[in-house]
Amino acid sequence: MSKQAATASREVPEEQRKALLAELPQRPAHEAVRLLKNKPADFIVKLLLELNPGTAQQLLQEFSKKQLEQILNAAPPEVSRQWQHNQSYPEGSVGRLMEPAYAVFDPVISVAETISKLRDLIKTAFITYGYVADDAGRLLGIVTMRDLLFADKSQRLEEVMLAEVFFLKPEMPLADAMKLAVNRHYPVYPVCDDQGRLVGLVRGQVMFQVEAFEISAQPGSMVGVEKEERLATPWGRSLKFRHPWLQFNLLTAFLAAAVVGAFQGTIDKLVILALFLPVLAGQSGNTGCQALAVTLRGLTLGELKRGKEKVLVMKEAWLGLLNGSFVGLTAGLGMYITAKLQANPAALMLGFVVFLAMVASCVASGISGAMIPLTLKRLGFDPATASSIFLTTATDVTSMGLFLWLATILVKT
Repeated sequence: MSKQAATASREVPEEQRKALLAELPQRPAHEAVRLLKNKPADFIVKLLLELNPGTAQQLLQEFSKKQLEQILNAAPPEVSRQWQHNQSYPEGSVGRLMEPAYAVFDPVISVAETISKLRDLIKTAFITYGYVADDAGRLLGIVTMRDLLFADKSQRLEEVMLAEVFFLKPEMPLADAMKLAVNRHYPVYPVCDDQGRLVGLVRGQVMFQVEAFEISAQPGSMVGVEKEERLATPWGRSLKFRHPWLQFNLLTAFLAAAVVGAFQGTIDKLVILALFLPVLAGQSGNTGCQALAVTLRGLTLGELKRGKEKVLVMKEAWLGLLNGSFVGLTAGLGMYITAKLQANPAALMLGFVVFLAMVASCVASGISGAMIPLTLKRLGFDPATASSIFLTTATDVTSMGLFLWLATILVKT
């Protein structure tokens, strides 16, 4: 580190450092980098080391080539190599969250030698476990501090290490890694490549933080809010994120309106039908949202096994039939009473039409709520992406269309 850089780093007030640590994770990466544009490289390194490794990797991608080179040169060699290596893995993978493995030892060194080396390492790094690897870097075992404390000082590491090591792979999607790690609760997980070589470490806390953010962003994704948008995002950028989805939603609303318009003649003759259009749309929409929520939860938690999609869809269809029947009876009774009060001679048939439409709409919305995220995932998209918009379109078109079509063919006017 140059004397000039060190001096510049010390000139950054502590209050500003704390403020940046709090603000950087709250902003999209490209906006966060702007806050660091004129900061010295060694100061930026210190900030990045205090951030979640996933956040740090996102920021590193946004720096200019010149500033990135300065940052990598200012970072400790192990950290610099790890940051560059992490960039080779896809976004959302375990590899993006890795930290360097400092406490890596030869299997034949003694416990006493290991403890001596650890005394130096803990002065510069946070050490949880010791890792035993061969000359090729293949992970052979791990050593806990308790093992070292109670072992004979002359024993070799290969004699006291835990040989059956659970590890993650760097290419593994974070959601898959979470499913494997959820019942283990280890503070740190080794990450090994296909040859079993130790390529880094990932902390359990880091994985849970990143996954918690992904889950918290899911409701926004359902209605077209980008994951990148935060409370601190300027209104202009928020408008850019949200407005295209609102235009798309408007187009889908026009589709529902066109369906209603196709039955304008029926509505002109039976104005009472207009009273129950929101009832059908609202009830079927809620049924679809229930199916959508359960499906997204199953996909997120890995509960939906491959080949079980048909079972899920059939279950939601069956629930739609049952729920639609029960609420259809209530809605049909409501239509019958309303029509009777208006002295409509087709009151009984109108009640029957509402019942049939409600049942069919709830079945269709249950199927849609399950099929939309499954289809999005199969196409390679985030299952939550605008799923609520697609669902609303499907339920509105189906419920209103069925209701007006049944009224047209069954009610004599």
